[in-house]
Amino acid sequence: MDDNQALYQGSTVAELYRSAFKGFAEREALVGGATRWSYRQLEEACHRMVRCFRQMGLRRQDGIAVLATNRPESVAAIIASHLMGLRYTPLHPLGSEEDQAFVLVDAGVKALVVDLPRHEARGLALARRGLVAHLLTLGPAPFGTDLLAASAGFDGSDIEIDVRPDDVLKIAYSGGTTGKSKGIVHHQRTVVTSALQQLAGWEWPAEVRFLAATPVSHAAGAMILTTLLQGGSVHLLERYTPEAFLATVEAERITASFLVPTQIYGLLDSPALDRRDAASLGLVLYGAAPMAPARLRQALERFGPVFGQVYGQAEAPMTISYLRRDEHELARPQRLGSCGRSLPGNQVRLLDAEGREVAVGEIGELCVRGPLVMSGYLDRPEETARAFAGGWLHTGDMARRDAEGFLYLVDRAKDMIISGGFNVYSSEVENCLAQHPAVALSAVIGVPHDKWGEAVMAVVVLKEGAAAGADELVAFVSARKGVVNAPKVVEFVPALPLTALDKVDKKALRGRYAPQGGGVSFLAQAMASRYGE
Repeated sequence: MDDNQALYQGSTVAELYRSAFKGFAEREALVGGATRWSYRQLEEACHRMVRCFRQMGLRRQDGIAVLATNRPESVAAIIASHLMGLRYTPLHPLGSEEDQAFVLVDAGVKALVVDLPRHEARGLALARRGLVAHLLTLGPAPFGTDLLAASAGFDGSDIEIDVRPDDVLKIAYSGGTTGKSKGIVHHQRTVVTSALQQLAGWEWPAEVRFLAATPVSHAAGAMILTTLLQGGSVHLLERYTPEAFLATVEAERITASFLVPTQIYGLLDSPALDRRDAASLGLVLYGAAPMAPARLRQALERFGPVFGQVYGQAEAPMTISYLRRDEHELARPQRLGSCGRSLPGNQVRLLDAEGREVAVGEIGELCVRGPLVMSGYLDRPEETARAFAGGWLHTGDMARRDAEGFLYLVDRAKDMIISGGFNVYSSEVENCLAQHPAVALSAVIGVPHDKWGEAVMAVVVLKEGAAAGADELVAFVSARKGVVNAPKVVEFVPALPLTALDKVDKKALRGRYAPQGGGVSFLAQAMASRYGE
């Protein structure tokens, strides 16, 4: 790199972490289980791991994967990979062995870090495959090398950082079956941009005590750096339950957290909510899936104006748009269905199938430009070209924009149902069902139908002690959204399948109720029984 290039180069994630470590050395940085680390202690733990990695022969831009739980040692391993300039890949904590093995090969991973004890069995299975040069465990195990023991003898003093702005920071994998998942490549600029947008656009409390209640390998991990840059503390919840969340908030006086909608619904429906003091919460970020406005209203009435909605996706993480706390106005209920306005630094357009911007109030695909956007899909040039068609990242999310610039997601393009030639947006039907007093949670899917192409099906969880029949819910939606949007069949279940991130797993629902490969589907049988078709 010549002097002129160096003059204008951007920062790296490693430099941001170092500035936080040096700026707040004696403050509490990381809390999990019985561990309470200061910034200095966290920095030293990371430096020891870096020196250990280097002795093993790992070099800048080698690939490292982490199968993690929410504990301090996992966070230290992830930060150490960033300080060393490794290409970090998080493994899905509930992924199958075949999917995880595929990722290790596809990403060219040289070292795999396995957290114990939860992932010991999977770590052993992957070890037997011999896919990586170094299999490291966070604690003693009958396989691999104990990273904690191996790094304990190394010096924790400052290390030389050789990380460059054009380095790949992370390769994250989209959902999919083995051989079909895509590696999403992010260079340093993506995470640096997201961190700066979080700092500038989100209303953080004066003292940040952030509770990571979702996996640090996914959404919660994106807020660790931002918390540390403010001199705050990160508290790790190893496994989310409403009781565990509320107990930690009360005990640690938590001021900020990130939750997905189903977790918020669980809090609202939990008896523990009346027994615990959650008054310290100043900012509850939510996102990763649509939240029903009716339930959001309940949350605002119960917790107060502490909610901020984030919108992003793996290809442009966390900070495409934001709905501020003061924009969650109960007096303007339509606003509760918005994901906010685009954050500075992002260009956002709603485009039709020909790449033309749609008019205010019309529905188009939400497309993004800017430094937040991924570099592309790993070794998938054709899929990268499709995602970047016309010079925009095509998110696959259908949305409309009002005259004030607020964005309203109506559905994922793949979740939109076309029934009898009409577009049905599943999220709108779910939002309608959420207004029924007996409904705790619902998922609406489209399933094949000989006459209509697709039919609308609702899978519903009722609130404890509540009762409602299928005909009642169908009539409820028909009266509010019209007969086209009304479910043709309603299936009641005790719980909906969730992903590792506590999002409703519609893919699993489609597999259950609309299996591929022919045969008579559940829906066809139910409709034949109901309508005599």
